[in-house]
Amino acid sequence: MADTNLFYITTPIYYVNDVPHIGHAYTTIAADVLARYWRLRGREVFFLTGLDEHGQKVQQAAAKAGIDPQAHCDKLAPQFQTLWQRLNISNDAFIRTTNPEHKSIVQRYLQELFEKNLIYQDSYTGWYCTFDERFWTEKDVESGLCPDCKRPVEQLSEHNYFFRMGQYQDRLIEHIKAHPHFIRPESRRNEVLGFLQNQKLSDLSISRPKSRLSWGIELPFDNDYVTYVWFDALVNYMSALEYLPREKPTGNQFWPATVHLVGKDILTTHAVYWSTMLMALNRPLPETIFAHGWWTVDGEKMSKSRGNVVDPNKMVESYGVDAFRYFLLREVPFGQDGDFSQSAMVTSINSDLANGIGNLLSRTLTMIERFVDGNIPASGPPALPELEEKIARAATQLPTTLEQGFNALTFRDNLQAIGELVSLCDEYIDKAAPWKLAKNPDDAPKLKTVLNHSARALRLLAVSLHPFMPQTMEQLARQLGCQFDFSKAIPASAYQWDSPVADLPITKSAPLFPRIEVATAALTAAPRDTTKTTRDLSKKGAIPVSDTPATPQPVPATATTSAGAATPAASAAPAPIAPPQITIDDFMKIQLKTAKVISAERVPKSEKLLKLQVSLGTEQR
Repeated sequence: MADTNLFYITTPIYYVNDVPHIGHAYTTIAADVLARYWRLRGREVFFLTGLDEHGQKVQQAAAKAGIDPQAHCDKLAPQFQTLWQRLNISNDAFIRTTNPEHKSIVQRYLQELFEKNLIYQDSYTGWYCTFDERFWTEKDVESGLCPDCKRPVEQLSEHNYFFRMGQYQDRLIEHIKAHPHFIRPESRRNEVLGFLQNQKLSDLSISRPKSRLSWGIELPFDNDYVTYVWFDALVNYMSALEYLPREKPTGNQFWPATVHLVGKDILTTHAVYWSTMLMALNRPLPETIFAHGWWTVDGEKMSKSRGNVVDPNKMVESYGVDAFRYFLLREVPFGQDGDFSQSAMVTSINSDLANGIGNLLSRTLTMIERFVDGNIPASGPPALPELEEKIARAATQLPTTLEQGFNALTFRDNLQAIGELVSLCDEYIDKAAPWKLAKNPDDAPKLKTVLNHSARALRLLAVSLHPFMPQTMEQLARQLGCQFDFSKAIPASAYQWDSPVADLPITKSAPLFPRIEVATAALTAAPRDTTKTTRDLSKKGAIPVSDTPATPQPVPATATTSAGAATPAASAAPAPIAPPQITIDDFMKIQLKTAKVISAERVPKSEKLLKLQVSLGTEQR
C-alpha cells in the first residue's frame, strides 16, 4: 500500500522534434500547481518532467537540420528547461531518455520480460504511421490515413519483437472497474473501458529494426533492433526514481505514482500499454491517470500552417507569468477542451486579477496606511455582523473546499471559490465604508474590524492562490507582513480564519496585476470583435495600466473647427478647472469593472458619439 504522505506527480515526457508550445505549458503548469499545493500541506512531493529523445521523428528532424540526433536533442532540451524556469515550474527532477542510467534500466526491464517469455519475435505486415510511430491494421485505416493524426500511412512488412499485451486484457478491465479513480475524468474512463470491452487487445510491437531506425535503445537480446519509442518513454516514470531523487525517499517508496497527467491523445498509451507493462513486471499500477483536453485558438485547431501556435514565452512577455498560469486553469474545466484567445485572457486579467484581488489589496493597504499608521489593527466590535459572519463562513470552508478540489483536480472550481471570497470582501468594504468610519472617532473600533477582516482575508487568499500564482502571492504575503516560507509546509494557522494578523506592518508596492488597457478605438470597430485589445499582443508588448486610477489633471477647454479638428477654445466660456486631487473618500468608493460591448449605435445628429449597450456579466446597461 502506498504511503499516503508521499505524492508523486508526473507530466508526460515531451518529444523533442520541435520547440515547446502551450500544450506542454498547460500540462506542466497543472502538475506544478498540484505539487506546490501538497508541499504547502506537508506532503513529501516528487515532481517529474522531462524529454522523450528517441524515435523516428527525432531522427528525421535531426537529419533535416543536418546534425546528429544527440546534437539535435541537446539543442532543444535547454528550450524546455528555460521555459519551465520562466513559468516558475518547481519540478524535482528533469529526465532525458538519452541518459545512460535510463537506457540501462529500460534494457533491464526488456530482459526481464524476455526471460519470462512475454516478448517474442514474429513477422508483421500492416500500415505504419511515422508521425505516431505506430502500426495499424487494415480495418483501422481509411483512405490511406492514420486514424489518429490523419496523416498518410505506409505499408510495411518486417520482423519485430512483440510484447504479449493481449493476455492482460481481462485483468486490466477488472482493475479499471474496481478502481473508479484509476482513469479520470469519468468520460475518459468510459472510453478506455469501451475500447477494451469491444475488441480483442492485440500484442504490441516493441521493436524497430536498425535498418529502418537507428536512434533508439538497443534490445539487450538482439542488437539488430532498437526498442519502440513508447516502451522506452513510459519506463521513465520508474527509471527516474532509481537515480534522479536527491535527499528524497527511494524510488520504491514513491512508487506507485499518485497522478500521471497526460493529454487525451496519449491516454490509451498510458492506460493500456503502460498498465499492461507494469502488470507483466509485477509492479503496482499508478493511482490515477488523468487525461486533460486540447486547446484550440480562437475556435481553430493549432497548427504551424495556420500560424496560430501559441508560444508560452510570448504570453509571459505580454501578460506576466502568474496571469498566464491563472488563465490556463481558470478558463476551462480541467479535463475538457478549451479555446485560447487573447481577448479572453485580457478580460480575465482585468476582471479577476486587477479589479479583483489586486484592487482589494490596494484598497486595504491604502486604508491601513492612512487610517492606522501602517500596522494591521486588532479586530473590534462588528461593523456589519451579517456580512462578517458570511465572510467568516466562506473563509473557514475554503481550505476544505480547496483540498477536495485538488484531490479531484477541479482547478477551476477552486479558483471560483477563491473569487467568491474576493467578491464578499469587496462588498464588505463597499457597505462598511471605512472612509466614513474614519471620520468619526466613535467609529474607530469598527474601522479596525473592517481593516482586520480585510487583512485576514488577504492572508488566506495569499496561501490559497500561491500554488497557482507563486510569485505574486509571495509578494502579497510580504506586503501584509506575513513571513511564510512557501518552499515547504506552512503552518496550519495560515489557513485558519481566526488566526491573528494584528500588529503586522504592511508594505505597499507597485500593483500586483497591472490592468491591460482595452483600446477605446475598439468601440468603433465592427461588432465582430468587440473585445479587441489595443494591438496584436503576440506582436507587440502589452500596455500595463495601474489598478488604481491616476490623479486627474486639469484639461484645457477645447472647441471644434468647421473641419472637425479640436482646438483650444478662444471664444468659448472657460471650463471650470478640475481639482488637482480627489479625496480619499472618493478614492475608496472606486470599483473597477470590465464590461463587454454588446452593441454600438450612432447618436442622432452626432458624428462622434456612440450609444453603447454593455454586459457586466450579472447585468446589462
